[in-house]
Formats: sequence, C-alpha cells, structure tokens
Amino acid sequence: MKVLITALVFVFSLDFAAQASPTLMAAKPDSVHADTVDVWVPTMVTALNLSQIAFSNWTQGGSNSLAWTASANIGYNYKGKIWGLKNHLRASYGRSKLGGQASIITDNDLLFENVLTYNVGWPTSPFFSNTIITTIAEGYSYASSVPTPIANFFDPGYVTQSLGFEYSASSSFSTRLGIASQEIFTNKFRQYSNPLGATGNLKAFNLQTGLESVSHAKLQIAENMLFTTGLRLFTRFSDLSVWDVRWDNLIAAKVNSFIVVNFTYQLVYQKDQSLRTQMKEGLQLGLAYTIF
Repeated sequence: MKVLITALVFVFSLDFAAQASPTLMAAKPDSVHADTVDVWVPTMVTALNLSQIAFSNWTQGGSNSLAWTASANIGYNYKGKIWGLKNHLRASYGRSKLGGQASIITDNDLLFENVLTYNVGWPTSPFFSNTIITTIAEGYSYASSVPTPIANFFDPGYVTQSLGFEYSASSSFSTRLGIASQEIFTNKFRQYSNPLGATGNLKAFNLQTGLESVSHAKLQIAENMLFTTGLRLFTRFSDLSVWDVRWDNLIAAKVNSFIVVNFTYQLVYQKDQSLRTQMKEGLQLGLAYTIF
C-alpha cells in the first residue's frame, strides 16, 4: 500500500459590516453614521475554523487530529438625538479530537451586552447597562483521565446591571463607570455562587453589589491592521480591594483581498472561580469575503 498522508488547514471567515474599509473589512463600521441620527447600524463578523491532519502507514510518527472553532461577533446599535442603544453579542465554541481519543472542548464562551445612553449634550452621558456572561454548552476539566463537568449554560450565569456615566468622544473609544448589581445563577455547580472553598449547604443564587467599569477601544495600527480591546472590571462593596477582570483583545490583519489573519488574547481573573489568572489565546489564518 502506498504511503498516504493528508493535511488540510482551512479557515473560513465571513465579515459583515455596515461599511467595509478598502484596506481592512469592518475596520470602522460606525464612521459612516457618525453625523447622522435615528439610524440602526448592524455589524456582524463570523468565522468557522477547521484544522485536520490524517496519516496512513506513516513511519515518522504522528496521530490523526481534527479541530474546529465557530465564532460570531454581532452588533446592532441605535443612535438618536436623545437616546442611544448599543447591543453586542459575542459567542464562540470549538472542539478538538486527537487520534482515537474522545473530542474535547477548546472554546465555550457567550457574552451579551446592552447599553442605553441619554444624550445631555456632553461627551459624558448617563447610561444603564445589562450584561450576561455564561458558557454555551457543558464544559469539562481534562486535568484527569476522566473528563469532569465543571460548567454548563447559565450554570454559572453572571448577569450585571449598571447605572452611571459613559464617556464616548468618538466611535473608537468609550469608557463607563457605574454602580452595579451582579447576580450569579447556578444549579449543579454551586461553587461559583459561594465563597471559594465553601462547603456544606451551598446556595444556588448570589446577589452582589459594587462598582463596574467597562472600556472599549479600536486602533488602526497599520493600513491593513486593526486592534480592538475591551476591559471589564467589577468590585464588590463588601471588599473593594478585590476586582474581577475580563480583558479581551483582537488583532485583525488583512494580508490581501482574500486572506485575513486574526490573533485573539483573553485574560480573566475572578476569585470565585480561581485564585490564579486565566489566559486564552488563538491564532487564525484564513479566507475573507465582504458581504455588506
């Protein structure tokens, strides 16, 4: 039998935006509406990434593998003379399979955010926000030979309402600070709604009040390269010395009219989940096509 080896790396990205930059798609989707009011601005970026390699009678070693990740970044914003409403949904889910082993989850994240602002004629505006953070499906720990369930959809689920002031001088930067109420919902995995290390009769719901700060920025670092970042901080009135941190980063580079490279980096510190800082990074190379 002849030696057969097949290696396929395929990434497919669809970039949806209200306006496509000639050098980088979705680089400045809101700029076309900067001076208009009473308009809804939709934006959507989706990606499906697939990596596969297979061997047959290969004497140099190796194992068949298959990995894929699907993600979506969707916005639907309204700008009026008095009121403004920003809606943002980000979701990602991925799995990987090596040889004859069972497939494992490599990405499992969902964030939904609404921000209502009232224009008082200043760069700083009063706002009310609602944020939901959870997983899409059941998540596992693979630290041992037997996968252990550690999370599921809305188990835990973090829902945060915040009221305060937002500074937004341009479409490329905004930051807000407000008094916040955070609800933690759990069912089976109640360690997230109780102090770390707690035992006994654990409660399924926890209400926390404190301060929340959220900042977003876009920076065109090259003609064909866009950097976007978002930082969320939350602290409780019961202990203002401890802050939850969620920092999301994306560098998108358009190599030519068909090829795009994305690099993502996420940092999370949340004491009720782990005393250690959590980090996740990903590099994607693929094909891009502008729909609108």
